[in-house]
Amino acid sequence: MTSIAFNARLRGALLAGAGIALCAAALAPVQEVRAQGAPGELAWADTLPSGLDPHVVFDVPMQLYMLNVYDNLYRYQGNPPELVPWLAESHTMSEDGLTWTFTLREGITFHDGSDMTAEDVVYSFQRVLGLGRGPASAFLSYLQPENVTALDERTVEFVLDTPYAPFLSAIPLVSILNAGLMREHESDEDWGSAWLASNAAGSGAYAFDPASYIPRGNITVERFEDHFLGWAHNDDPIDIVRVPFIAENSTRILALLNGEVQATDSYLPSDQVERVEAADGVHVASDESMRVMVIRMNNGKAPFDNVNFRRCLSHAFNYEGFIDVILQGHAVRNPGPIPQTLWGAPADVPGYSYDLDKAREACDLARSEGAPVDRTVSIHTQSELDLTLQAAQVLQGDARQLGLNIEIVPDTWANMTGSMGSMESTPDMWIHWVSTYFVDPENWIGQMYDSQFHGTWKASSWYDNAEVDELLRTARTVTDEDTRRQAYEAASRIVIDEAADIWIYNTIQMRGMSDRIEGYEFSPVGSGAEFRTLSLTD
Repeated sequence: MTSIAFNARLRGALLAGAGIALCAAALAPVQEVRAQGAPGELAWADTLPSGLDPHVVFDVPMQLYMLNVYDNLYRYQGNPPELVPWLAESHTMSEDGLTWTFTLREGITFHDGSDMTAEDVVYSFQRVLGLGRGPASAFLSYLQPENVTALDERTVEFVLDTPYAPFLSAIPLVSILNAGLMREHESDEDWGSAWLASNAAGSGAYAFDPASYIPRGNITVERFEDHFLGWAHNDDPIDIVRVPFIAENSTRILALLNGEVQATDSYLPSDQVERVEAADGVHVASDESMRVMVIRMNNGKAPFDNVNFRRCLSHAFNYEGFIDVILQGHAVRNPGPIPQTLWGAPADVPGYSYDLDKAREACDLARSEGAPVDRTVSIHTQSELDLTLQAAQVLQGDARQLGLNIEIVPDTWANMTGSMGSMESTPDMWIHWVSTYFVDPENWIGQMYDSQFHGTWKASSWYDNAEVDELLRTARTVTDEDTRRQAYEAASRIVIDEAADIWIYNTIQMRGMSDRIEGYEFSPVGSGAEFRTLSLTD
C-alpha cells in the first residue's frame, strides 16, 4: 500500500474513532482540577498513579511519584541509564552470588525528621515481600523476608536462596519507607497499605502534601530542604510542584501553550509535535528511551491459543506505516520484546513484516486447524493515550481486509491492569508500553513470558512454553553475562517465532515543555520526571 493510500484510509479510521475517544472521555472515572498554578510553582501535567503506595502500584505514573517522594538504595541516572549509589554508599557481593551487603550513608532523615537506619531498609523489603504485589515479582522467588537483616544501624544484609543475576539491577524498585511511621498506621496486618494509599512515609527530595491530594486528580509535593543529597547542585530549586491530571491530550497541550502548565506527559502524540514546536515559549523534549509498544494477545483464549492466528495478526499490522505516518518517524522498529538498544535482543531476527498475503495464509491455516477465527475479538485501548487508539485502528482496518472483526474498547490503565489476575478476565488484546523499571532483559522478556509471572500485567499474554521458562530461569541464575545473553537471545527467537504478542517500536519519548524549565535531565527510568534538578526562569 502506498503512503498516500495509507494516509487516506487512516484519516477515515481516525474520524470514525473520534466518537469512541469522546465516549471514553465521558466515561473516564477521573476528576480534573484547575491547571493554573501560583507564580513560582511548577505545574507538571502527567498521568497519576492509581494509589500512592509504591510497594503496591507498579507502573510509569508511580515512577514519577516514587522518584520524588521516596529514595532507594541505588538509583538509575542519565541516558543510557547508569546505576549509582543513592541511600547506600557501597555494596559487596559474596563469591557465590548469594550474600549482598549494603552500607547506608550517614545523616539520612525522613520527612518527619526521624533518622533512617538499616531497620527501615529491612522493614521496606520485608513489606514488599509480605504484600507480594507491585515490585515484589522481581524478588519473591529468590529472597525470603527473614533473610533481610540489619547487621548494625548502617548495614543491611540480603541472603538469596539461589544466585539471582538481576538482583542489583532490581534494587531501585524498592522505595525505603519510614518503618516507625508505618507501624503506627498498620491495621489488621495490612502493612499500613490502607493508610499509605493516600499518605507518604518517605525521605525523597520532595514531600507529599496530603491536604492537596485528589485521587487521580492532583498531587502536590513540596521541596524537602533536609534531603540527604542537599541542594548545592541547584541554585534555584522549585519549592512546590503540582501534578494535575488532564485527561484529554488536546486540553493538556492547550494548557501548555497557554502557560497554565509547564510540562506534559512523555507520550506527546506525533501529530501535536509540530504544533508545540511552532509555538512561542515551549518546545519538545525528545529523548531515545527503552519503552517498547506492544499489542498483547491473550494466548490462553481461542483463537489466540492458535499460533497461526497470532502470526496472522502479526503480519496484519502496518509497522512501517504506523511509525512513518502516525509517529512521523519518531520511533524505531523493535521486532521483539527486548529493546534493540539493550543486550539480549538478537540482532539477526527481523521479526514480522506487514504482509497481508502472509497474514491471509496464516489465518487460513488457523481456520483449517479449527481455530474460531471468525469470532469478534476485542482490543482494549487506554482512553487517555491517543496512540493506543490509533494503533488499534490501524490493526482493525487491515484485519477487516482479511475478514476479521476487531472491536475497539476504550478503557483505562487502572481498569485493565486490575482485570489481569486470571486468564479468563484478561482482555483478548490490549495495548501498552513496557517501560524501563530496571535495566536488564529481565524487566522485559523475563517478566513478560516466564509463566511464573502469570496474573501480573506484565505477563498478561498468558504465554506458556516450558523451554522458554527454562531459558529465562537459567538467565536469572547465572552470573556470566555471555551465558545470560545467549539464553535471552534463544528465548527471544522462540517467543518471536510463536508470535506471543505484536511488538511495534522502541520509543523516542516526547514531552511538551515550557522554555522556562531549566535543568531537565532525562533517564529512561522515570522518563525525566525527577524534579530536584529543575528550576523555573521568570
